[in-house]
Amino acid sequence: MRIHSPVLIAAAGSLLALTACSSEADSASGTRIVAASYPFAYVAEQVGGDAVDVENLTSPGVEPHDLELAPKQVAAVQDADLAVFETGFQAAVDDAVEEADLSDDASLDVADVVTLREAEEGHDHEHEEEGHDHEHEDESEHEGDDHDHGGLDPHVWLDPTNMIAIADATAERLVEIDPDNADTFKKNARDFGKRLRALDKQYETGLANCKRSTIVTSHEAFGYLAARYDLEQVGIAGLDPGSEPSPEQLADITDLVRKDGITTIFTEELVSPAVAETVADETGADVATLDPIEGLSDDTANETYVSLMEQNLDALKEANGCR
Repeated sequence: MRIHSPVLIAAAGSLLALTACSSEADSASGTRIVAASYPFAYVAEQVGGDAVDVENLTSPGVEPHDLELAPKQVAAVQDADLAVFETGFQAAVDDAVEEADLSDDASLDVADVVTLREAEEGHDHEHEEEGHDHEHEDESEHEGDDHDHGGLDPHVWLDPTNMIAIADATAERLVEIDPDNADTFKKNARDFGKRLRALDKQYETGLANCKRSTIVTSHEAFGYLAARYDLEQVGIAGLDPGSEPSPEQLADITDLVRKDGITTIFTEELVSPAVAETVADETGADVATLDPIEGLSDDTANETYVSLMEQNLDALKEANGCR
């Protein structure tokens, strides 16, 4: 007669449970994607669905321009099946991708997918003809404001049609990596594209009839959105949200706000509103949020790219007197 020890039985049961959990984890894990920042992580999640595991290298609340990677994040890039990033946007990610020496199939550089715009230069407004012809002697102090952008604006995702292109490119990469789920990736990309085209239509309709077309923003993150929907962006800071405008730049913007009857100075979630509030205090304008959607914050943790873009549209319509 064989005697079964309760301890052995319990141990065997625990071992079986651990094995089962391990098997479930293995089966649940999908293609490993690392995304440099929130917009690219969102695209990867929408296209990959349950077949992918996405790690966003930029944690909520972190300003993406200033990202520094922890060693485990650098290791995640090396171990990724696919890295989605944009050259020139985040130097730490560029370095990690280069160090990882990923194959072409294992990396997707958004800068190769969409055409990057030249960064807007200075604040060359019409009111300068009225005796405010500042040449901005201090502009040399701000030439480095673009960090490593190389004079190119990285904020491509603020044009929904660019997001469609990024989603399609992501789907193509995933089909190559995981052909068994090709139909899923293609369908997800199509469905996501339809939602983005609807968002684009919302913007076209919502901004078609407005009293004003100029937007004053805390930093020049909205060039793609402005170009897409016939707006004029006036950035208080340059592409780097942490840069400080010169007194001449602030004077020019303040004059413009007064002259053009601009009602709203836009600030954003992840940077200090101090400079925007300074212009608003000088002019009597309101301060409102226009989110560049570079990353999520504590206040926007439950939002998505689409919902934040819709909130941005509402803010633009109110500020510019759209009907």
